Amino acid sequence: MRSYPGFLVNWALIPYLLEALVLMEEGLAPEAIDQAAVAFGMPMGPIELADQVGLDIGLDVGRMLIEAVDKPMAELPDWLVQKVAAGEVGKKAGQGFYRWRHGKPRKAAEAAPGKPAPSNQASSNQETSKPASSKPATSEEITDRLLLPLLDACVECLREGVSEDADLLDGTLIFATGFAPFRGGPLHYARTRGADALVGRMKALAERHGERFQPRSPGWSALQTNLSGG
Repeated sequence: MRSYPGFLVNWALIPYLLEALVLMEEGLAPEAIDQAAVAFGMPMGPIELADQVGLDIGLDVGRMLIEAVDKPMAELPDWLVQKVAAGEVGKKAGQGFYRWRHGKPRKAAEAAPGKPAPSNQASSNQETSKPASSKPATSEEITDRLLLPLLDACVECLREGVSEDADLLDGTLIFATGFAPFRGGPLHYARTRGADALVGRMKALAERHGERFQPRSPGWSALQTNLSGG
């Protein structure tokens, strides 16, 4: 692998984590977001993962990538900066998005998709909250919004030569991040679902939610060739 902003793991994970914050700003409970990711096959959801990594570390890496990449990304919310400034940086502090006790997050009862976030979490940022009609209605829609930015980043990493081939990239994301192993890795999953279908889905999400969902067309058009040639 050669040097590239954030390297492979951070470059793939940060858009995924940032979209989780956007979903919180729209009023979804963190438990509902995490539940959707776990149902897809992730070992834990993005909100719990952010707490595990440390919100201070995530904030620093997020700032670096937003400055470095040539594609729109979700903005870091002010309330995240405030949480970090208050020392609520996640598991290591005992408080982040969740309260942590004995190494485990204390979560509310199983939250259905669309359940509002508790008032002491993302919903405190009322100025950027979206109307209820824009909230994802299903677990599948939440999953797409989380994962498609991650897949797009992986396609760009392959195009830019951050990873030597698709299989190596898939293995790295499985072993380093826990990406759902039975899915075969992000690029294998993209091939299985179909590059054209995913590009169409991202364009539809871009119309509803902004330019950050626009696919990197050169990488996606070459995806099938790169996968079959890897």
